[in-house]
Amino acid sequence: MGDPMRLRHIEVFQAIRQTGSISGAAQLLHVTQPAVSKILQHAEAQLGFPLFLRVRGKLQITPEALALEREVDKVSDSVEGVRRLAASLRRQPGMRLRIGATPALALALFAPVIRQWAERHPQSECELSSLHSRELVQQLLMREIDVALTLRHPEHPGLNVQPLAHGKLVALAPKGYWSADSQGLALAVEELADAPLIGLSSSDPLAAQVGQYLKNLEPAPRTSIRVQTYSLARAMVESGAGLALIDPFTAQGSAQTLVRPLDPALPITLYALTRANESQPHTLDDLLQLFSERAEEQIAHVSRASRLEKR
Repeated sequence: MGDPMRLRHIEVFQAIRQTGSISGAAQLLHVTQPAVSKILQHAEAQLGFPLFLRVRGKLQITPEALALEREVDKVSDSVEGVRRLAASLRRQPGMRLRIGATPALALALFAPVIRQWAERHPQSECELSSLHSRELVQQLLMREIDVALTLRHPEHPGLNVQPLAHGKLVALAPKGYWSADSQGLALAVEELADAPLIGLSSSDPLAAQVGQYLKNLEPAPRTSIRVQTYSLARAMVESGAGLALIDPFTAQGSAQTLVRPLDPALPITLYALTRANESQPHTLDDLLQLFSERAEEQIAHVSRASRLEKR
C-alpha cells in the first residue's frame, strides 16, 4: 500500500476514463474484462484509495483520481514520446531533429528553412519549439532539444556555440514618425534622446547591450512599455506606441513601419547551440547551412530596404 502507480495501471485508468466502462477498456486494450478488473483493483490497493465508484451501474471517477489525472496524462505523454522516438530510430537512426529557437527567429526562419530541409531529407522528422534563450539552454542541457537558435552567446562548458550570421539591430518606427528627408539615412543614437522607446525585458539577451548603447543619452529615452519578445515590440510600434530597437529578422516586411540603420551600429550574431562532446545527427550540418543562408539573405534584405525607403 502506498506504492506508486505502474505503467499498466495508468493504461487501464486512462482506458476506463476514455470508454467509461470495464468492458470498453478491455476492448480498447485487447484484454479480457477480468484482467482489467484485476489491474484496477491492484492499482487501487497500491494507492490506498479507490479510483472509481460504481454509481447506479456506472463507473464514476473519485475526487482523488481526478487530482491524479493531470499528472497521469503527463506520464502517458512522455511514454508516447519515447515510443515515437524509438520508432523513428528504428526506421533510420539520426534522422529526427528537435529544433528550438527564440520566438522572433522561429517566426522568421523556421517555415522557409524547414520546408527546404524536409524536401532534401524526406525520410527525416523534426519537432519545432519556440522558447526564450534561457529556456533553450536548459532544454539543450536536459536533452529535450538537439539544436537551438538564439542571439545570445551563452558561456557554458557543456555547449558548442556556432555563429551562423552577423547583422545589426535597426530602429523601427511607425510610418510618418520620421521626416521624408531622414528616411533612408542612418539614425544617430543622439536622436533617441527623450524618444518614446519600447523597451526589452531585463531577461532578454540583448537588453543589456541596448542599455549600454543608450546609457549616455541625456535626457534618456522614455521607456514606459517593456516587452519580452521582439514580435510584440514590433506590434507596439505598429500601433503607434513608440520606437523600438530590434533585430532585422523581426523588422522585415511590415507595411506600417519604417526601418533605419543605427549610427553607430549595434552588431548582433545568430548562433546555433548544440551539446558539446556529442555526435550530432548527420542532417544537422545541412540544416545549419540552410539557416545561415536564409538569415544572411534576410539581413541583407532589411539592410537594403532601410537604405532605399527614402526613394
